[in-house]
Amino acid sequence: MGLGYLKVELYAGHRSLPIANDRVLIKNQEGKVLYNLITDENGATERVPLSAPDRRYSQSPYTSMPRFSVVNVEVPAFQGYKKAIVHWAEIFDTIHTTLSMQLHPIISGESARQDTDEYYTPIKHGVDLPRDPQTDSEPRDPGNSGAAMNTQRDDRDAIPVQNFQINQIALANDVPMPEFITVHLGSPNDYARNVTIPFADYIKNVASSEIFPTWADAALYANIYAQISFALNRVFTLWYRSRHLAFDITNVTAFDQAFTEGRCIFDNISQIVDGIFNRFLRRQGRQEPFFASYCNGTTTTCDGLSQWGSQALAQQGWTPIEILRNYYPSDIQIVESNNFGEHVAIYPGTALREGSSGENVRLMQLFLNRIHGNYPGIPTSTPDGIFGPATRRSVLSFQTVFNLIADGIIGKSTWYAIVKIFVSVTRLAELTSTGIRIGIGETPPTTTIQMGSSGELVSQLQFLLDYISEFYYAIPPVVRTSRFGDDTRVAVIEFQKNFGLPVDGIVGPATWQTLYTVYHSIERTVDVPLES
Repeated sequence: MGLGYLKVELYAGHRSLPIANDRVLIKNQEGKVLYNLITDENGATERVPLSAPDRRYSQSPYTSMPRFSVVNVEVPAFQGYKKAIVHWAEIFDTIHTTLSMQLHPIISGESARQDTDEYYTPIKHGVDLPRDPQTDSEPRDPGNSGAAMNTQRDDRDAIPVQNFQINQIALANDVPMPEFITVHLGSPNDYARNVTIPFADYIKNVASSEIFPTWADAALYANIYAQISFALNRVFTLWYRSRHLAFDITNVTAFDQAFTEGRCIFDNISQIVDGIFNRFLRRQGRQEPFFASYCNGTTTTCDGLSQWGSQALAQQGWTPIEILRNYYPSDIQIVESNNFGEHVAIYPGTALREGSSGENVRLMQLFLNRIHGNYPGIPTSTPDGIFGPATRRSVLSFQTVFNLIADGIIGKSTWYAIVKIFVSVTRLAELTSTGIRIGIGETPPTTTIQMGSSGELVSQLQFLLDYISEFYYAIPPVVRTSRFGDDTRVAVIEFQKNFGLPVDGIVGPATWQTLYTVYHSIERTVDVPLES
């Protein structure tokens, strides 16, 4: 037997509000409490050891031995937040795992049954499940051969274990990187919930669901590149949205990639994704991300990457690009897009460290100081544009809180993590102040509005949906335009699904009442720090 390690994080909003001093119970399958933990000021428990099968059992498909152990994680109802349970969180030998749990406020009038959020991780890991991906990709070129590529990187903290280098990564800014992706929790035509989550968090979930974190690093990188490219192809080609479906991808492996709502994420996979989330596969001369189909290579084979086969090649010393070119056309390239939209500060290309100075250092100091308002455990520093010991301490603390490599250096992955959390905390503060300006009272409107409506009531509806979307992944964010269009209707439908209303996309008295009830329940429960 071996040991794995688990840390639990509790938060509200999109990682913008840590929940401190809450109790977390880690139980075995018989219900015995293994640990009774308390979250710190950053919403995290200590990292605790748990028994797990020896890691060698997850290195090959040819074993009947269990590859991981499982535990249940229970968070009792606390300070207005619902009780939450995650069943069968996976523990792998030697692997550090983080379970981030978004807690939801108790909504006035909910039944006792609805006062608990429960999430189930499949007992069988994704790589052991048969899959039948829809191959709307181009046929694999015959005579495919691998070719090693040597590289030089200067984004210091992007590669956590091995420095797999790729020479002359091409820019692909003609492909915009989505901030969020909407996942349908069922087959395309099933009536099911959708969840809208940050794109990088989606990839971390897929990779943690699809492959074993104990695999060789080259296999992890090759599979994650394929998963990113697969998802971007779905988004870029509007594969589902062009069919008038209100989502980007499903979580059913017969059509797409595995995604498990509420699952734990393996820290080594998380760190890899943070470094390469804006890189994808593309064939030379093409614009669209390559449809990187794959299968496990044991119960299912396909004209694409073999997951178990990639592990075998990695064990033989193959690099990620060699593995990818073995399974995909030989002109496959790894390209990078820095097209994030207008509110994201682009990584300058050179890591910032102690001794650095200039406007980029000052920007990071300002961002970290603002994040401190929500995460008081992260110390502040003077925003003077000089990267000194105080700034390094702030960076180290931020990296530790958000499961990055703690080296005190702002490379690509730390830069974008700081930007993401800064955007999240400032967006929530802006939504809160907007609610005050709009003047949401206690009595909801009774006027029915729907597609084609416009004016002040629509603006009020859009604010309510946008605010609630910060606390419920099922509700997509809404742009406040005062016009009731397709995006608003989709958000109304997801709200109605999530809160047990008739699903028609029309906002009548019952939907108005529930919107107000949910909004005021969140407002009473959640303490949003004021702008500093």
